[in-house]
Amino acid sequence: MEPFRNREPANGAQLTKRATAVAGVGAAVGRPAKQRSRVTNGKLFATTVRDGRSGWSRRLGDVLSLHIADCGGEDVVSYAERSIIRRIATITTELEWIEQDFKSSRKGPTAEQLDLYLRGSNNLRRLLEAIGLERRCRDVTPTLSEYLAQRVDDDHADVEIEGGQ
Repeated sequence: MEPFRNREPANGAQLTKRATAVAGVGAAVGRPAKQRSRVTNGKLFATTVRDGRSGWSRRLGDVLSLHIADCGGEDVVSYAERSIIRRIATITTELEWIEQDFKSSRKGPTAEQLDLYLRGSNNLRRLLEAIGLERRCRDVTPTLSEYLAQRVDDDHADVEIEGGQ
């Protein structure tokens, strides 16, 4: 199976323009737009991407936004982190499409498809670790009101048991 088969490329123009505008790359580079690269200006992919409305492109944008929010938001994420997050979003989106292919296949994935999927998953894990993926324990500590309500319920249960004997 070949990645990106029958799909338009990611909407690089839209994503790069968004990243450039937010991160203030033009000011950071310190050169006028005509002296910066098309990638920095957000125009490299403008001719290859129709309008970014394909499902793949929309999902890529969604995943990118979600990961940026997880890392603290547009104002906090550095350009280097944004670059890693863009790769994370691309790999995540492609892995989701591969999973769809797995579901629609009557015979299941071939060894080659499974190998591609596993290599992509491992690369994704490494990139997520690079931006600070960490396991977060769910807080199960009750609030003070929940704790007191539980104590009252326990006390009532003890009284009913003693009274019933």
